[in-house]
Amino acid sequence: MRRRKFIAFLGGTVIAWPLAAGAQQGERVRRIGVLLPAAADDPVFQARLAAFQQALRELGWIIGSNVKLEIRWATPDAAKVRQQAAELVALAPDVILATGGSSMAPLQQTTRKLPIVFVQVPDPVAAGFVDSLARPGGNATGFTQYEYGVGAKLLEILKEILPGLTRAIVLRDPATPDGIGQFAAIQAVGPSLGVELRPIGVREPVEIERAVTTISRESGSGLIVTASGLAIRYRELIATLAAKHRLPAVYPYRFFVTDGGLISYGPNPIDPYRRAAGYVDRILRGENPADLPVQAPTKYELMINLKTANALGIHVPATLLARADEVIE
Repeated sequence: MRRRKFIAFLGGTVIAWPLAAGAQQGERVRRIGVLLPAAADDPVFQARLAAFQQALRELGWIIGSNVKLEIRWATPDAAKVRQQAAELVALAPDVILATGGSSMAPLQQTTRKLPIVFVQVPDPVAAGFVDSLARPGGNATGFTQYEYGVGAKLLEILKEILPGLTRAIVLRDPATPDGIGQFAAIQAVGPSLGVELRPIGVREPVEIERAVTTISRESGSGLIVTASGLAIRYRELIATLAAKHRLPAVYPYRFFVTDGGLISYGPNPIDPYRRAAGYVDRILRGENPADLPVQAPTKYELMINLKTANALGIHVPATLLARADEVIE
C-alpha cells in the first residue's frame, strides 16, 4: 500500500515539475503603448524613444522578452493623433507613454482607466489631465515640460545677447494653453526690457515666412520660438528663415542650435523620457498613477552657437558664455 502511494507521489511530482517550469517560461509579457506626435523617421523623437527604451532595459525590462512596445507615430496632425490614440486604447496595454498635450487629450477622452505616463505636458492641472501635481488622482501622471516663466527667460536671454533689441516676433501655438501661457510670461517682461512683441501662430508655414521676412527688414529685431509640437514640426523652415534673413533668434530646444541656430534655453529633452521609464516600471509592478506625483524638469540647458553669433556680427557677453552648458565654436 505504501509502495503504491509512493509511486503515485512520484508520478505527481514528475507532472508538477514541467508545469512549474512552464509557468516561469510563460510569464505574461507586459505591453506598453507609446504615442508620439511625430513621423517615424524624426531623429529628435527617435532619440527620445531610444532613451526611454534604454532606461527600461536598465530596470530589467527586455523588449521582445518580458515586455512589448506598441508604438504609434502620429505626426502633429490632430485627426491622426486621435486615430492612433483610439488604436492604442483598443489594444488595452498595461500602461501608455504619451508625449505632450496633443497626445494626452485624445487618450483621456478615450480612456479614464488605462494608466498613462506623460512627458512634455506644460500644465497638466489646467488641461484637466490630473487633479493636482502632488496627487494626480486619476489614471495619469508624469513629467511637466517647463514652467511658463521660461518664456520670459527666452526674451531676457535674447536681450542680453542683443542689447539693441527693440522688437521681436514670438512664434507660438495659440490653440494650446502652453502657447498662451508662454506668451503671457514674455509679455510680462517685454515693457521693462523695452521690446515690442508681435505674436505669430505657427500653424501655417506661409504666415511664419511672411512674419519673419517682414520683421527682418527692421533694425533691432529678433525672433523668439516658444516650445510646441508645431515648432518641432516646422523647425527646418524656422531655422532656414532665421539664417536667410540674418535674424537673431532664441529657441526652446537644443537641436535648433546644433543645426546652426544662435542660442537656446530649455529643459533637457531626453531626461524626461528616462524618468518616465521609472514611472512605467513602478506601474507595471503594481503602483497606481493616482499616487505618483507629477514632477517638474530638473535639468535646464543654455546652448550658444558662436559660429552663428560671429556670422551675425554679434558679440556674446562673457557672462552669458560662462553660464552656458555648451558652446559650439
